[in-house]
Order: sequence, then structure tokens, then C-alpha cells
Amino acid sequence: MKKSSIILIVIIAVAIAMILVIYTDSSTYSTFAQAKEKNTELYVVGVLNKEKELVYDPVKDANHFAFYMYDNDSTECKVVFNGSKPQDIERSEQIVLTGKMEGDTFHASKILMKCPSKYNKDEMEIKEAVSTNASL
Repeated sequence: MKKSSIILIVIIAVAIAMILVIYTDSSTYSTFAQAKEKNTELYVVGVLNKEKELVYDPVKDANHFAFYMYDNDSTECKVVFNGSKPQDIERSEQIVLTGKMEGDTFHASKILMKCPSKYNKDEMEIKEAVSTNASL
């Protein structure tokens, strides 16, 4: 084998390894405790706390929605979303948030809900809400 072929194979292998590291690191879910430690935008998965009130008043501020959620470690946290209230959030079985912690409040830029499908009992329907404030 030529020396240039060996160098090319090594470069391709390093590039593939870098791509794999980037994708596996960015797709992991965090908890509210980890989000508090880091000051970067993370994914947090959990369930809606249906015992607490959902705060949304479209007359007062149509782009402010607040609620409480439990993460996978059963830690409860207040979540603020700068957008309108996603339809059927009360029916959601699981919520995936994209955002970051500011103090004791998680500020979400995206909300992805996994709701029971209205067509099949065993399937789930996925809905996404995106914040109107893109600066987060």
C-alpha cells in the first residue's frame, strides 16, 4: 500500500470518530440537576406535574407559558416557555424540553410532547412547540 493511501484511511477514520462523538454527546438527556450545573442548552425529559396549575393567560401575555415538571430523577422544577401553550399538553405522557436553567427555573426554547395517539391505543403521537424567542 502506498503511504498516501494509509494517510487517507487514517484521516477518514478520525473524521468518522469525531462525527460519532459529536452526535452521541448531543443526543443524551439530562436532568434538572445537571442543567443547573451546566450553563448550556440541554435536553431534559420528564412528565408534567398535573397536580400543579398551568399558567397561561393569552390576554395578559400570549407568549408566556409556565408549568411544573418532574424529570427522570423525580426532581420537580418550574418550566417557563416563551411561546403559546402547546395544545393537549395535559394529555402528554412524556415531555422533552430543550433549554437551560436560569436560577431555579428551566427556560425552554422547545417543547416536544409524546401524546397517546387518537387512532391506535398502542401508538404515540409526537407534537412539537417552538419558542417565539429564538435568543435562548
